[in-house]
Amino acid sequence: MWFSPGPFFCRQCDQASDNKAHTHLTRRLAGGSLEAQQGGPMIKSELIMRVAEKFPHLYQRDVELIVNRLLDEIGDAMGRDDRVELRGFGTFSVKHRDARIGRNPRTGETVAVAKKQAPFFKTGKDLRDRMNKTDG
Repeated sequence: MWFSPGPFFCRQCDQASDNKAHTHLTRRLAGGSLEAQQGGPMIKSELIMRVAEKFPHLYQRDVELIVNRLLDEIGDAMGRDDRVELRGFGTFSVKHRDARIGRNPRTGETVAVAKKQAPFFKTGKDLRDRMNKTDG
């Protein structure tokens, strides 16, 4: 996916801005590099651009196919109720929630809640250590 060059776009404020002091901005350039994002989530197209920058011998469309295929495989495995373990990063799995009786907080009325499955991610030790690294 290509973005046209232009002003900074703030996803949190949902508006364009030329103010570089705005702390949660990302510059999206066609085929160019991204400026460091301060706060806010990294979206898939930004991930693809960053991977393409680190591996300049790969075309961006190939990187996009690889990222999409990786995410599809993780989703397919979880759909089959399999775990996906990426050593040092984390484990994707499915949590099974049993049917239960819940309450409507507004009326206090009891409500039957059906059983369901929920995606779950547990961080790996290396990722936790990188996140909690102290500068010192």
